[in-house]
Amino acid sequence: MKTILLPFYDDDAAEAALDVSRQLAARFGSYVEGLFVMRPPQIIDGEGIVLADSYLTQLKEEGRRLGGRARTRFDDCVAKRGMVAGSLTEPAAGVVIGWQELEGLEGQVIGDHGRVFDLIVIGREFGHPWVDWHVMAEAALFESGRPIILVPERPGEGLGENIVVAWNNSTETARTVAFAMPLLAGASTVTIVAVRGWGVPGPNADELRAHLVRNGISASARTIEPGDRSPGEVVLDECATLGADLLVKGAYTQSRLRQLIFGGATRHIMMHAKIPVILAH
Repeated sequence: MKTILLPFYDDDAAEAALDVSRQLAARFGSYVEGLFVMRPPQIIDGEGIVLADSYLTQLKEEGRRLGGRARTRFDDCVAKRGMVAGSLTEPAAGVVIGWQELEGLEGQVIGDHGRVFDLIVIGREFGHPWVDWHVMAEAALFESGRPIILVPERPGEGLGENIVVAWNNSTETARTVAFAMPLLAGASTVTIVAVRGWGVPGPNADELRAHLVRNGISASARTIEPGDRSPGEVVLDECATLGADLLVKGAYTQSRLRQLIFGGATRHIMMHAKIPVILAH
């Protein structure tokens, strides 16, 4: 996890994501790139009316103001935390943090630019009301091919000491576990949580535990009876009970459309987790 992409706006959620990025970067000696996406103004509005040049100019100026405020807050955060400013290509020991502004639609830019990073860290509810963080997170998951960490506004102090793996036997979760191996290897406690009746055919939690142990990771496994709770609720309840500071979760074993209509574990966890969640599809 040597390169970390951090979409950043002028708000508390983005600052919380910066703190998580800083913790990861300190552990792995990473480069963190703060990114502001400058959205191009639409020439035609929602009713098919062509907008006047003066209005387009105002929209561009507002975009530049938003970018300026984001950069100012980013620089202040970097200075307060004693991080070293630099670029990806500059040789440096330890954490290096840089800044980038790219024009385009947020989802497309994150999906494209994120492909060359090891990890994308996104603050939940960040960018409000200018961007939809759901769109950005899902674009990162489905278009970048990289894992994301979704960060709540108050993620807590520790990260990656006490990890829960939400295991549903799926390809998506197996891929997420593979991405998370550097974190799992450094954790003090790893607990694999399965929910009876949840998931797809495949290796069970005890089989995953055996493979993690073979990789030098001391892990335990437990299968929970859900009762009247949904799988997402069970997983988050177990995270709270165990005092976990990071959740590993495969994203969208069911389709996005099905989860949007009927609900699902991924959507519930993305919306309600009180700890950072590493996800991959």
